[in-house]
Amino acid sequence: MLKRLMRDHQHIAILLNILTNKNARLAEGEAVNFNLVRDIVEYMQGYAEHSHHPVEDITYHYYAQKMSIPNSDQLRDEHERLAQVSGSLMYSLNMILSDIVISREKLINDLANYIKLQVEHMQFEETEVFPHFAKALDISDWQKIEHLCHKKLVEDPLFSQNDNVIFEELRQYIVKADKKINI
Repeated sequence: MLKRLMRDHQHIAILLNILTNKNARLAEGEAVNFNLVRDIVEYMQGYAEHSHHPVEDITYHYYAQKMSIPNSDQLRDEHERLAQVSGSLMYSLNMILSDIVISREKLINDLANYIKLQVEHMQFEETEVFPHFAKALDISDWQKIEHLCHKKLVEDPLFSQNDNVIFEELRQYIVKADKKINI
């Protein structure tokens, strides 16, 4: 389970790199593929917010109970904040794709804030949360956690090897980018 969470972070980092590049191009006045940007945010909403983050929350709650420590709300609060920011960003992207004018500066700032929050959140988990999981939880604990998470464990719709056509344009973009720059 911890390997899965770390693998998810690697995949999210790939997407955040793409968003960072798109935002830089947007800030330079270049055209960007807003459908691609929206697909990344949609993926984050659909997979990260409804599977990845709940698994982290369940795992943290289990860890806090096992270690008899107060269950901090920081992780859950960050997940809620990320959901709010992604919802706002998705609204702006949908407006743009519906040919409704949105300030370029607002979109650039919102996208930069979204990326920053995501990066800081993953750094917090990887330096403050995941190491505690690795030290304190054994195979039996992870089996119990997997059972607790079974309703939230879904196959990654973008980075899995399934035949799902959801995010096909984004999947093709990542494959092409990987061949060009070896991400």
